Amino acid sequence: MTLLVTGGAGFIGSNFVLDWLAGSDEPVVTLDALTYAGNRQNLASLDGDARHVFVHGDICDRDLIDRLLSAHRPRALVHFAAESHVDRSIHGPGAFMQTNVTGTFTLLEAARGYWGSLEGEEKAAFRFHHVSTDEVYGSLGPTDPPFTETHAYEPNSPYSASKAASDHLVRAWHHTYGLPVVTTNCSNNYGPFHFPEKLIPLIIVNALAGKPLPVYGDGQQVRDWLYVKDHCSAIREVLARGRLGETYNIGGWNEKPNIDIVKTVCALLDEFQPDAAGPYERLITYVKDRPGHDRRYAIDARKIERELGWRPAETFDTGIRKTVRWYLDNQPWVSNVLSGGYRDWVTQQYGAGQGT
Repeated sequence: MTLLVTGGAGFIGSNFVLDWLAGSDEPVVTLDALTYAGNRQNLASLDGDARHVFVHGDICDRDLIDRLLSAHRPRALVHFAAESHVDRSIHGPGAFMQTNVTGTFTLLEAARGYWGSLEGEEKAAFRFHHVSTDEVYGSLGPTDPPFTETHAYEPNSPYSASKAASDHLVRAWHHTYGLPVVTTNCSNNYGPFHFPEKLIPLIIVNALAGKPLPVYGDGQQVRDWLYVKDHCSAIREVLARGRLGETYNIGGWNEKPNIDIVKTVCALLDEFQPDAAGPYERLITYVKDRPGHDRRYAIDARKIERELGWRPAETFDTGIRKTVRWYLDNQPWVSNVLSGGYRDWVTQQYGAGQGT
């Protein structure tokens, strides 16, 4: 009984691996290419733990995937590995096509061959769990109902288009070949180990450095925010009891405009680590909106609640407090992540003088 987890050194993947091994003795094999957002340090607490094997490698490497499947004989493949930042996809879409589309295809083909070699209970128990995003559904108007699992796909960025393509591949491999798959589409995650290009960690890092807090456009873009550990618990439920071939939307029931998120983080920093120069909100700086910026996402998570009994344990108020506290308590992790390459990226994206 073993899990193979792709992208397990990234933000959501590392939280999943850590949570899994905190509550189970079932071993995990983590495969990660350790690109800019994959951080081996996220899993440092597992060093020396016999239940965990880390493999540095690419999901596009079919020979490697075949070897791992043959050697470890996992009962499930949980697929987190993805390029995931919309802004990066606008500047360099090729990497997103390679990892999210070709990588997923490679995994599906390897899993199909492995699954076909299994017999009896092993074959019946195998699962391919594909972790995806609500961004595949496109953008909602202010009064539109939230995304359900039957909402039409309308991706608007190279990132979301690449994830939509991967979702379609997973669906096709189930319907054509019978591969036992489940798919989850989640809303915006936040929490520990989040790479500081995304909104919440970027605001924390820049605020503590006294640097501008860049907010796109008018800041009224609305997202549904999901605490990462709630996402991990939902994946466990779907992996254990989800119906084959089905999609489950995972959301936090927390729709909030980006500017509200920024102000909430500022208020918590004012409480936890006040700045003698004044409230952190003074650093908010509105910048030019990005191309094709979706206005609103919202998840209808009633299906997973109805079928599997899952609901998030954290409210946004409780989750964001834990998140800000974690970043303040883990400054060595933050310092190690903030490489020269990352500083160059933020300067390119938001303008000179606003890089961390």
